[in-house]
Amino acid sequence: MADRKPISTAPTDGSRVTVYWKDANSVINESIAQYRDGAWWTYIDSDTQKRVEPTSWRPASEESDDD
Repeated sequence: MADRKPISTAPTDGSRVTVYWKDANSVINESIAQYRDGAWWTYIDSDTQKRVEPTSWRPASEESDDD
């Protein structure tokens, strides 16, 4: 797994990355998100997107064959 990086270093070209953000209850969440329209957006269910303010990120995970 890749190390977390400051959100200021995350790509803002529309690619999807894994971000870490706190919800209203201060619970840290991990989500796949995309930067667009000047903000980070993630799906919180199959139909609903939420604007989030992540604190860190890492490249979206890739499948590996590690056993």
